[in-house]
Amino acid sequence: MQTSKRRFMVGVPLALAAGLGTVLMAGAGVAAAKPKERVIKIEARKFRYAPNLIELKKGEAVVLEFRAIDFTHGFSIPEMKVRADLLQGQVVRVKLQPDTAGQFGFLCDNFCGSGHEEMAGSIIVKEA
Repeated sequence: MQTSKRRFMVGVPLALAAGLGTVLMAGAGVAAAKPKERVIKIEARKFRYAPNLIELKKGEAVVLEFRAIDFTHGFSIPEMKVRADLLQGQVVRVKLQPDTAGQFGFLCDNFCGSGHEEMAGSIIVKEA
């Protein structure tokens, strides 16, 4: 009888402390979680991007999610040193977190036919 009482007296406080520690750790994890990246869906087709004007905040983490409809297009932001091949029929994700405000041009850098030079757009990055 004495042994089971001792186990109860020691076991219950330990179980409570472990449960409280788990709750505190879970709460700390929520506070430390990063904000989710904003996803911007972009369609690439001869000879345009839709949308072709994208507004971001300086320091904002975004994912540009491309779908090339009719050809393997390219995507390039020369001033940001960002480049990707946009494979036809596949989703291509490009992560971006601009650290400078301003206007930045983007373009298709895979020749896709007559009208290719018109396939361009702008990213406008505003102060947060």
